[in-house]
Amino acid sequence: MSKTKKTNAARILDGLGIAYDIKTYDVDESDLSAVHVAQVSGLAIETIFKTLVARGDKTGIIMAVIGGGDELNLKALAKASGNKSVEMIALKELLPLTGYVRGGCSPLGAKKNYPVYLDSRALTQEKISISAGLRGMQLVLKPQDLVRAVNATVCAIAESGATQ
Repeated sequence: MSKTKKTNAARILDGLGIAYDIKTYDVDESDLSAVHVAQVSGLAIETIFKTLVARGDKTGIIMAVIGGGDELNLKALAKASGNKSVEMIALKELLPLTGYVRGGCSPLGAKKNYPVYLDSRALTQEKISISAGLRGMQLVLKPQDLVRAVNATVCAIAESGATQ
């Protein structure tokens, strides 16, 4: 491995003995979308998964990991997580709650071990990429290994056709 800085997310995978690759790319602060990440990183959009943070009316903070070209179905996430309703957190809450910034939020290594819900389409890919916890850095790993690392619940929570 090169002199790439290890993130907490990468250290967690190391500690679990999970194999992964690190993919770095140039960040465009004006476009943090997964579609843009695909364009500049050379990764296929189908393999890029973004981490969204939501709040359930019963469970509190939860993380949803969905395809980069998909949209989160809040009703499906609510049902899967045992909530009556779920809403996205305000952007200003992201850093205090998770320790991560927009465009660099990882389901691994947040300030607390929030419940993680992984869209079932992830399992159709040989490997997926998630944020390493920094803008400009992705972790590429087997989706089953992510499930194991974060004890994710795999469920259908996304719909095709997002712009970001």
